[in-house]
Amino acid sequence: METGLIKPQELKRVVVDTTVQPKAVAHPTDSRLLETARTKLVQAAKQAGIALKQTFAKEGKDLSRKAGRYAHARQFARMRRVIKRQRTIVARLQREIERKASRLGQAIQSALGHTLNKAARLVAQTANRKTADGTRKLYAWHAPEVECINKGKARCPYEFGVKVGIASTLKHSLIVGARAFHGNPYDGHTLQAQLEQATILMQDSGIKPNTAYADLGYRGVEADIADVRLVHRGKIKRLTHEERRLLKRRQAIEPVIGHLKQDHRMDRCHLKGEQGDRLHAVLCAAGYNIRWLLRMITKKGVPFLRRAFLRLIAAVRLIGRWLAQRRPTETSGANPAQLRLRAA
Repeated sequence: METGLIKPQELKRVVVDTTVQPKAVAHPTDSRLLETARTKLVQAAKQAGIALKQTFAKEGKDLSRKAGRYAHARQFARMRRVIKRQRTIVARLQREIERKASRLGQAIQSALGHTLNKAARLVAQTANRKTADGTRKLYAWHAPEVECINKGKARCPYEFGVKVGIASTLKHSLIVGARAFHGNPYDGHTLQAQLEQATILMQDSGIKPNTAYADLGYRGVEADIADVRLVHRGKIKRLTHEERRLLKRRQAIEPVIGHLKQDHRMDRCHLKGEQGDRLHAVLCAAGYNIRWLLRMITKKGVPFLRRAFLRLIAAVRLIGRWLAQRRPTETSGANPAQLRLRAA
């Protein structure tokens, strides 16, 4: 803003939308998850020094292979029978490890507790289409924070990852906020936190958003953002002519999301845990803004480069003055031998 690339009043009007940030996990199938659970249970038992009667290594691999072939041939009755056998194997290993771990120390039991809980969740969720107690399903052994988000599109009906909110300026499409929201919340419930992040990121400029343009997924949350005016298509009759005209630019955030995924690696998050999801969203937005800055520098041309060069010269002069002020204080406490050595 100080360099004149964007006007201060443009930061007051933002466009908000959400997308899915997919996690770097394999497509979750019941057969693959149960085979992973069997392998992890055997590894945990070996590390704890528990001798198992049978590890089902050969049978587990054969069952996983058969399930994939039956699914490809659309022989679903046989596939369900194979998955039932896999579920029986995982439950048997789980009970055996729990029985033998109860005779060991408390430290070993606590170390095995996390693995046993995950295995129990997979056995329960593969037995029924929906979980009985309302708990979230486990879609990846190493990433329990992954959620299944329904997009409703024919090309990609489901995505496995986390919901990410993006806020950009109404004009020039500069990203002023990118935040991950775990738990797959309703879009409108993410608006307050999204605007809060945008306000924090722009606090150095002393500007905060006062108008938010969104789609119909953000209806009914005006009470949560009393100091920000929410504009969407649902109240078109109450909008002024100027607001209707500006609302047409809400769609400008869609290509921004597309560039974030295709050019800045938001299409696959490799960072671990919920903290990794949050960091990855911010880093992708930072990469987009750096490219936006270079594009605007090219667009503004030589006058902007001249101002930037003059600012650089002023900064170098300030650094030189600061070093000149520090030099007498450093030489006052030095002995003559050190001064001769510095002069040399």
